[in-house]
Amino acid sequence: MTDASRSDQLQGLMVSASGVRGIVGQALTPEVVLRVTAAHAAFLKPGSIVVGRDTRPSGAWVSRLVHAVLLASGRDVIDVGIAPTPTVLFAIRHHGAAGGIAVTASHNPAPWNALKLFGPGGTFLTPAQSEEVARRAREGEHAWVRHDALGAYRSDDDAIRRHRDAILALPGLSPERIRALRFRVAVDAVNGAGSIAAPAMLEALGCEVRAIHCTPDGHFPRVAEPLPENLGDLGEAVRQSRAAVGFAYDPDADRLAIVDERGTPIGEERTVQIAVDWALARTPGTVVVNASTSMGVEAIARRRGATVLRSRVGEAHVAQLLLEREGVIGGEGNGGVIYPALHATRDGILAAAITLDWLAQDPRPLSARIADMPPLVMVKRTMALRLTDSPALVDTLAQTFPDAERNVLDGEKYVWEDGWVQVRASGTEPIVRILAEAGTRDRAEDLARRAADAVGRSQGSAANRA
Repeated sequence: MTDASRSDQLQGLMVSASGVRGIVGQALTPEVVLRVTAAHAAFLKPGSIVVGRDTRPSGAWVSRLVHAVLLASGRDVIDVGIAPTPTVLFAIRHHGAAGGIAVTASHNPAPWNALKLFGPGGTFLTPAQSEEVARRAREGEHAWVRHDALGAYRSDDDAIRRHRDAILALPGLSPERIRALRFRVAVDAVNGAGSIAAPAMLEALGCEVRAIHCTPDGHFPRVAEPLPENLGDLGEAVRQSRAAVGFAYDPDADRLAIVDERGTPIGEERTVQIAVDWALARTPGTVVVNASTSMGVEAIARRRGATVLRSRVGEAHVAQLLLEREGVIGGEGNGGVIYPALHATRDGILAAAITLDWLAQDPRPLSARIADMPPLVMVKRTMALRLTDSPALVDTLAQTFPDAERNVLDGEKYVWEDGWVQVRASGTEPIVRILAEAGTRDRAEDLARRAADAVGRSQGSAANRA
């Protein structure tokens, strides 16, 4: 086929270093699942492949098709079932597998699903490797085998327990210190993959757990993304149970958002800041975060005599740079903590344990501890449109923010000594993300508003809207 729209078999999907995702029955079809899975199997070196999924109902047929394609490609399948994405990645390393696939659209709404693709050692594919798998999928590459070379299927029912045990055994983390305080904790897993794993971890740390939305049936009782405006039920659970802290997850439990003892969300940016402060107190060194993460990380690192490096947005980019520079800890400001002493992936289950250990080292409540952190306010907005005129966007933003330093590591970012604003196309949804941070909410809101106005002016009519 010569027509580009007909020849691109992945048209309509969000294809990035985060995997391949789309709306089930529209862009994400059985043919797409077959193509991407077969290409991944053909790309990876010989060995078994680990598969897991979150709880959304479409995951049942998608994961079964993934199993079938892998078996037909001569690959042994190790199925961990419904499990957090970090559990899937930990299982890859445990089994010495060639790679893995997590069937999850992470924070996207229920109509979406995705294939997250992993390589050996329990890490995401690099961006270049992801592009190579996508190329093979578009071209229909596969490695089907004869009947006598088919792969074998087996389930692994211990993956969550092994992941939990590895967290409890981490150097620098003190389960005894946490257990001595008998924390009362509320947890909201949005009926996702963390519904079993998160309460089990908290109970293993001696916590009294108030669990809400922890039925792993995939029927999300709130908006899937654990943003502050979506955590009202958790805040109420914290207040009713007089908990010391509340933990909220996205559907695949790689991100953690936190609510303080008053039931007030502290903002998902604080999750990474807590983890960075915890890790650097024990082991000073390099920190890696993405280009959209709060500059509060730099302030905390300076206090600890550490250096911060920034990557493009996306877990794969952060993890790659973190490993290359042998960093101590890193992550993304969406609540994704990456601690390579365990593994190089965002891990919300680990992040909860780190937060409790951080709290256990100071008698003050969480709200008082947060008050000691850099007094910065971040505003996050989304615009449901596609960026179709990049030169116009650049010109309009430059005119809007003439006194700022331009940074193009990821999207368009304009930086001042006391704040910044960024405009970038999402890699996981057909939207534009606008982030602004400053010392006051008024300043951050003003920067975000001016950036949104610039996007609207530069992109023309509503015909470009997604």
